[in-house]
Amino acid sequence: MNAVEIKNLSKNFGAKQAVCGLQMTVPQGAIYGFIGENGSGKSTTEKMICGLIPTNGGSIKLYGKDYTDAGIRSELGVLIESPGCFPGLTVFDNMMLQAANLSIKNAEEEVIRVLKLVRMEGAAGNKYKNCSLGMKQRVGIAMALLGDPTLLVLDEPLNGLDADGMRIMREVFLDMIKDGKRSIIVSSHLLGELQKVATHYGIIRHGKMIVEMTAEQLDASCRTYVALQSKDKNRTRMLLGCKYSRVEEDEAGYIRVYDMTTPEEIVTYLYENGICVSEIKTDKIGLEEYYIDLMKEGR
Repeated sequence: MNAVEIKNLSKNFGAKQAVCGLQMTVPQGAIYGFIGENGSGKSTTEKMICGLIPTNGGSIKLYGKDYTDAGIRSELGVLIESPGCFPGLTVFDNMMLQAANLSIKNAEEEVIRVLKLVRMEGAAGNKYKNCSLGMKQRVGIAMALLGDPTLLVLDEPLNGLDADGMRIMREVFLDMIKDGKRSIIVSSHLLGELQKVATHYGIIRHGKMIVEMTAEQLDASCRTYVALQSKDKNRTRMLLGCKYSRVEEDEAGYIRVYDMTTPEEIVTYLYENGICVSEIKTDKIGLEEYYIDLMKEGR
């Protein structure tokens, strides 16, 4: 069974069509990385999944049931945009209010449990207004985890987190799906971090899904390249550009050759032309570069 099945979903805001005929499938037990540019329709789609805004067409099923089903909606944990907290109340009191909203039994125990999950138990007595941006994000995620939801929908949950906070969130996400019953939809512009946990991806552009794939399919789709360093970069690039169809210099100063070739072939070719290679390696593009290339193709 799939956690989420969306067919022909559409949403208009006046004359603007934010989501257009969207198809989306999130398998049960997946961490689904939902990716797209600002204004592509990610947050709008997530809000419709959670029932926060009405659809203009199409269908949304959660674990085989219509998304309006009261029983299935009680299984959702949601963090979209920012947590709704009272600035003057403590983290703990805000959490207790949310637990009361959700009619959670043994609320105090549950609040303590989720605060421990996101490593915020030591800040439970802090006033929310005094929390850093990263701490506030972790409070929001803790709120979404209240009641042990079957489906977690998170919109940019990694914003504002430091390296340790991101590591904690990765651990929480991976722990959640260990039993194969729970699923997570997470949108983020931090694609390097997303690639560390996502099992599936959906890439949206202008309100339409342009590709869905597993992490394995992404890995197979990411091009391999040879990267090298030499003292005379300009001449090296010129020589390689004469022989290979795509040669680029990356941010770290490595010259990349994307054609199907071997490091040995490149070293031999450059040596024969008087260029000494100081470093060479074979690597693969990551999710971020794959995404950028995909966006370029659609422009």
